Amino acid sequence: MAVRKTARGARRKPGVLASFVHVDAAADAIRALRARGIKGLVVYSAAPNHEIEEALDHRVSPVRLITLIGGLTGCAAGFGMTLWMSYDWPVLVGGKPIGSVPPYVVIAFELTILLGALSTVAAVALFSILMGRRGVPYDPKFSDDTIGVFVPATQDLARQVEQMMHSAGAVEVRYEGA
Repeated sequence: MAVRKTARGARRKPGVLASFVHVDAAADAIRALRARGIKGLVVYSAAPNHEIEEALDHRVSPVRLITLIGGLTGCAAGFGMTLWMSYDWPVLVGGKPIGSVPPYVVIAFELTILLGALSTVAAVALFSILMGRRGVPYDPKFSDDTIGVFVPATQDLARQVEQMMHSAGAVEVRYEGA
């Protein structure tokens, strides 16, 4: 038996792929699967749906924390760089202090935005490209009017999952082997 691969060459994960027409049925199926302790679900939908998001109960993306760290680093670097430059090359004018903070706010703000944006781009690339889910089956009709739920499962668990999906109201259920 040949190993099926995706377009990117990654091995396909074995599991059950179900199609739902109604959002309520898909959300009920997701809740039932999570109640049985099944994890690693992948849901495809043409539009975001809060009921499905609540049923999945995913953790918050770490990208926003990385953006905050990048922004704070940029702010500290902006103030640190300008203060260092002022004390390294002092310009003494009319008794004003060497390290006057108000003019440095502009540089600190610019570096906050720059490092925050660069860290966001790096985090999105890291979490979506490098750590993204590969080898998960997909059907083009999930981009139109159908909701797809993929459950990674072995052949033994697949029969139980198929029955659960049918009882929840799935229109089509099929096993995608490796």
